[in-house]
Amino acid sequence: MQFENTKQFAQDLDEQDVLRKYRDQFHFPKVNGKQVIYFTGNSLGLQPKNTKRFVDEVMQDWSELAVEGHFYAKKPWWDYHERLAEPLSRIVGAKPEEITVMNTLTVNLHLLMVSFYRPTDKRYKIICEEKAFPSDQYMLKSQVKFHGYDPKDAIVEIKKRDGEHNFRKEDIIKTIQEVGEECALILIGGVNYYTGQVFDMKTITKAGHDIGAFVGWDLAHAAGNIKLELHDWDVDFAAWCSYKYMNSGPGNTSGCFVHERFHNRQDIPRFEGWWGTNKETRFLMKPEFEPMPNADAWQLSNAPVLALAPYLASLELFDEVGMDALIQKRNLIVSYLEFVLKEIDKQVDSTFEVITPSDPSERGTQLSVFLHGEGRKLFDYLMKNGVITDWREPNVIRLAPAPFYCSFEDMYNFGQILKQGILQKTSELSN
Repeated sequence: MQFENTKQFAQDLDEQDVLRKYRDQFHFPKVNGKQVIYFTGNSLGLQPKNTKRFVDEVMQDWSELAVEGHFYAKKPWWDYHERLAEPLSRIVGAKPEEITVMNTLTVNLHLLMVSFYRPTDKRYKIICEEKAFPSDQYMLKSQVKFHGYDPKDAIVEIKKRDGEHNFRKEDIIKTIQEVGEECALILIGGVNYYTGQVFDMKTITKAGHDIGAFVGWDLAHAAGNIKLELHDWDVDFAAWCSYKYMNSGPGNTSGCFVHERFHNRQDIPRFEGWWGTNKETRFLMKPEFEPMPNADAWQLSNAPVLALAPYLASLELFDEVGMDALIQKRNLIVSYLEFVLKEIDKQVDSTFEVITPSDPSERGTQLSVFLHGEGRKLFDYLMKNGVITDWREPNVIRLAPAPFYCSFEDMYNFGQILKQGILQKTSELSN
């Protein structure tokens, strides 16, 4: 498609957009009385308008039934989390029995590492990407220290080449092969939070298994964003948050994937709790733990139903649309945003460097833009003028036009605001 940086062209794209009606199903903040251009769905998704209905239903059942709501609510609370498994399985490419929802992301990664990081004298190292999301770095360091190892020795970081912004697949595979039999676990973010690079999870998972390591993925920036086939890729485990592309609300509950080959195995260590035991005998209060025959065996406590309700509301929209349609629009709107950025770059005395891969198969919804010579003042200008984006040091803004609610006209209007911000700064400097 031959793009044009005009409002009419953007509006024409919106007219052709089969998902355009979903924009009206989300609440938008306002700045100076005007609806914002929202680019931070990779940090916190907008609130779906159907969320209130789901939460109100739980509140009404609580007020009318109290404790009896566990069994007699419209959606009984004792198995509320099970309703999320099937729609989530379609989003991440899994079987419903491989999915559970519990806790929050880093908590779940810690719990899953109880099962999948079992270091020995010979096999104790963890491979991750350099400058992983800080929470992952803290988690990995604390895990290896808990097991008595020095993080400087036990954690192996895959490096980028000098002067490059993204990881090369051949370098990842080479590192895995070099660590070899010393590697106990590979745990990487499926989409790099800083650059938006999508990793080849299928190839990396196979490379890890070839050396006898477990392979897990932090899918915080991947779930609801890119095509995932966790079961077919033979991934051992994965976890993701729900408040970014899946719009479930701030700090909300996390999804987990555990491959079916680990179900019903007595030799898998894990921390155990009441909600992981067989639901048919759970209320007999037996002292022996009888694990659920699926990923729910990793559950500890009864589900936080008020937190799950917004997640279920969002999944209703995902089920209506499907990942294929979201990805189709995602590819087009991100490409159009990239085009707009390049057009504005030609019109002003500035240089933008998009550090996200240009290949659509290697990126999702996010474009990370290095603002050479612009700095924080430009970011502040954007925010004051109704463009909600985020800043990452040293000089990067991340733009994530979520396909559910961002429009092509948003992309055009953003370009005009960006242009004015740069020209205003240039004018101030000349004066």
